[in-house]
Amino acid sequence: MAIKRRDVVTRHNPKITKINPFYPLSVGNGEFAYTADITGMQTFPEVYAEGMPICTQSHWGWHTEPVNENRESFSLDDIERKFYETHGRKVGYITSDKEQEEVFHWLRQNPHRLHLGQIGLDIKKQDNSTVSIEDIENPEHSLNMWSGIMNSIFEIEGNKITTQTCCHPSNDVLAFKVNSELFSKRRLSIKISFPYGSSDRTAVNWNSENKHITEVISQTDDFIYLRRILDNDVYFVKVSFTKGAEVIQTGKHSFSISSRSDELEVSSWFSPKEITADIPSYLDVANESKKHWEDYWSNGGIIDFHGSTDKRAYELERRIILSLYLMAIQCAGSLPPQETGLTFNSWYGKFHLEMHWWHGVHFPMWGRGDLFEKSLWWYDSILDKAKEAAKYQGYTGARWPKMTDRSGNDSPSPIGPLLIWQQPHPIYYAELLYSVNPCREILEKYKEIVFESAEFMASYAQYDEENNRYVLGPALIPAQENHEPQITINPTFELEYWAFGLRTANEWRVRLGLEINAEWAKVEKGLAELPVGDGVYLAHENCPDTYTLYNRDHPSMVGALGILPGTMVDKNIMAKTLDKIFDSWQFDEVWGWDFPMMAMTATRLGRPDLAIKSLLLDSPKNEYLANGHNKQADRADLPVYLPGNGGLLTAIAMMTVGWKGCTDQLPGFPKDGTWKVQWENLNPML
Repeated sequence: MAIKRRDVVTRHNPKITKINPFYPLSVGNGEFAYTADITGMQTFPEVYAEGMPICTQSHWGWHTEPVNENRESFSLDDIERKFYETHGRKVGYITSDKEQEEVFHWLRQNPHRLHLGQIGLDIKKQDNSTVSIEDIENPEHSLNMWSGIMNSIFEIEGNKITTQTCCHPSNDVLAFKVNSELFSKRRLSIKISFPYGSSDRTAVNWNSENKHITEVISQTDDFIYLRRILDNDVYFVKVSFTKGAEVIQTGKHSFSISSRSDELEVSSWFSPKEITADIPSYLDVANESKKHWEDYWSNGGIIDFHGSTDKRAYELERRIILSLYLMAIQCAGSLPPQETGLTFNSWYGKFHLEMHWWHGVHFPMWGRGDLFEKSLWWYDSILDKAKEAAKYQGYTGARWPKMTDRSGNDSPSPIGPLLIWQQPHPIYYAELLYSVNPCREILEKYKEIVFESAEFMASYAQYDEENNRYVLGPALIPAQENHEPQITINPTFELEYWAFGLRTANEWRVRLGLEINAEWAKVEKGLAELPVGDGVYLAHENCPDTYTLYNRDHPSMVGALGILPGTMVDKNIMAKTLDKIFDSWQFDEVWGWDFPMMAMTATRLGRPDLAIKSLLLDSPKNEYLANGHNKQADRADLPVYLPGNGGLLTAIAMMTVGWKGCTDQLPGFPKDGTWKVQWENLNPML
């Protein structure tokens, strides 16, 4: 019987009835998003800045702040490299700020993602003082995920205010409908304010009004058209409103829209290019949003745990449905997403390519591979730059950056440039897409990034003549980032990933009618064995203290059989490794995606009980808030952590339909009758 998809989705619609700065809700389209407080708008941003900042962000909106009055920018040519000994030669990395703090930190912080504009309510009390959040009475802030429409109802001194907020699915247009008698009492208006750019997580600088320009290009009785200029960055905003409403410029970068009737509709279009089209009305945007979200939920993958008697089933289903919504609005755009998506800035709004796996591989597994492919063009766009980066270090092929922006330039960091586990990712992405849709078109589309990735990987592995093997490192930092690069050699997960990537790239050559690359095959077959100590896998070959001194951060060893098929893995050793992790790891110091990673390993090992336990482990980093976000304990910079949401979806798909060659039904769910699992349109993992 077909799943009643609407019932599954809407039973998890979030409803917030208490003011909590960690519980904003968002609307968006994958390319652009708007996050709102308890009023359904951005009325109290300073309160939410203490929890989950509320921003209006996009994939195209970036700002570069000049170095100083005399210099606009730095480039990677301006920074000195730190050199690491690497098998008889020295290789430079941008990892040290010693005697170059200004250039190091400027390059890290620029460009940073913009808060495009703050749209909230200006509410006055009866004594004409401005309301504070403590004046909000009887709030109910909710999101209908089936329609994409956010609603808020609350009272001020007994006066009811209702707001409805939605986002156009294909244009970066927000639409609002606000109802209240306070309009006619001249105590309510909509305020729009534009900040200067900032590398801060709030993405706002309200103290530099002379550094940017908000220019009124044109204005009529039902719209105002603005040009925003921040140094060398420009974008446009067109705001339409109900005829008869009044617009007043209240400051250099702020506007107020008021109405004498009890209802006001406002639409706001943000664009990097001039806006020549008419802006759609609230009704137009709401109708497009409804059609878009009904189509999204009616197609692609879905899962239903209704009828399960395991008391954890409802909470797991809630996390899944909310994650499906959040990943669609935050991580389905034209660039790899930052770890906080389009909610607010983490790491200055830049994205981390090792995290693109967690943000994106669930899309093909849930029957929505097109949403993942929207960002994969970017690898081709920076391919020449990635090849230059490899060549500069004496390698061939393409070396993908770690922390970057749309330019593809790597960002200075004491850790990031030494990571390597993002290097095979494009091969994994291409192979996963091919597994879902095995056609020549996919092969031709992604062959270059597959081959150039493999070329670098073969070039990076060094031959250890004494032990007749190919090794990884030094200098490198593994996925578990608390290791010294000079002594790290042969990390378990990266070795397995290197074998997977080189083998898969040669399989692509065969499919395309090309000869196997002999060097890739030689390196793959000659890679060092996975490091073992006391019967369990180690973080890396020189880390016998993996489970005592280094039992924190990512337990990445298990990713070798979980994220990956584990062709080099001994399952008995991996089973002992997983048990050892559960016995000795500091789970308050891991990250949100570690829990689904362990669940995938448990599933491949035939331990569905441990898979469910992993996904719902009671840990500060495994909390899923009322809005669905995976809060990372008390880290002020990460109350949102979308790799956790993406990892959850990946694990659930794999636990439901398995992986390539798996014949077990529901391999990740206990067979004791407590779980009733229905699913549609899910695809297996590699």
